[in-house]
Amino acid sequence: MKKFSITALVLAAGLVVSGCGSVKETTSSSNSEKTAQVKKIIVGTGTQFPNICFIDEKGKLTGYDVELIREIDKRLPDYEFEFKTMEFSNLLLSLETKKIDLIAHQMEVNEERQKKFLFNNEPYNVFPLKVVVRQDNNDIKSVEDLKGKKVIVSATSNSAVLIDKYNKENGNKINIVYAGQGADDTKTQLKTGRVDATISTPFAVDFLNKAADAQQKVVGPALSNSKVYFLLRKDEEKLKSRVDEAVKEIKKDGTLTKLSTKWLGADYTVQE
Repeated sequence: MKKFSITALVLAAGLVVSGCGSVKETTSSSNSEKTAQVKKIIVGTGTQFPNICFIDEKGKLTGYDVELIREIDKRLPDYEFEFKTMEFSNLLLSLETKKIDLIAHQMEVNEERQKKFLFNNEPYNVFPLKVVVRQDNNDIKSVEDLKGKKVIVSATSNSAVLIDKYNKENGNKINIVYAGQGADDTKTQLKTGRVDATISTPFAVDFLNKAADAQQKVVGPALSNSKVYFLLRKDEEKLKSRVDEAVKEIKKDGTLTKLSTKWLGADYTVQE
């Protein structure tokens, strides 16, 4: 059974961890089989996305995307998946410069990403993005009420792409600001009233309210219900095919639904 390793990039401690997409050779212990090659895949993910990829109270990297990668790892003996964590805004550049081989961070399709990278074919989640405000805010009921308001999003996220597109199409009347310290910064600024809203998911809001008394609520209809995929480099067609094979199996036997229900509170694996 393969040993799953986690590479944590902890900025506060000043620890720098390097990753590589090398090929690891392992020797079978049964019947003097020939040495088999297992290709190591460095998976880029984050630590501040509630229920998706985060550090739990025991200091373990876990969440829906993380545990799905671990399940894929079990089903692809010719690959070994190793995590490398970083800020979300660094993921695309790290993939482009070959510091990582695959991104697992609820990546939705957009035109800019399609030009540079390769999405696998089999979606593993549906990502409902909604307007999020403080629980005591009764003035903002939908995206139409964000005119003249401050909305905080993470740079390069699909939330940022979505609200920027809406803003441009509606007179640029929303003041969009960008989070400097991931989810914690967004949570703090919203809770203290420094910003008026953010764009997030119901399951992220539920987690933050329970774990950190974030005092948030979702309002209005979903701005999008995008399917999400893993993201790879253009030259990783073989890896893409193998990942798709594994995801199909995980869907078929019900494992994906169980993971979604456990981590997200409902089955978000099918389009609403």
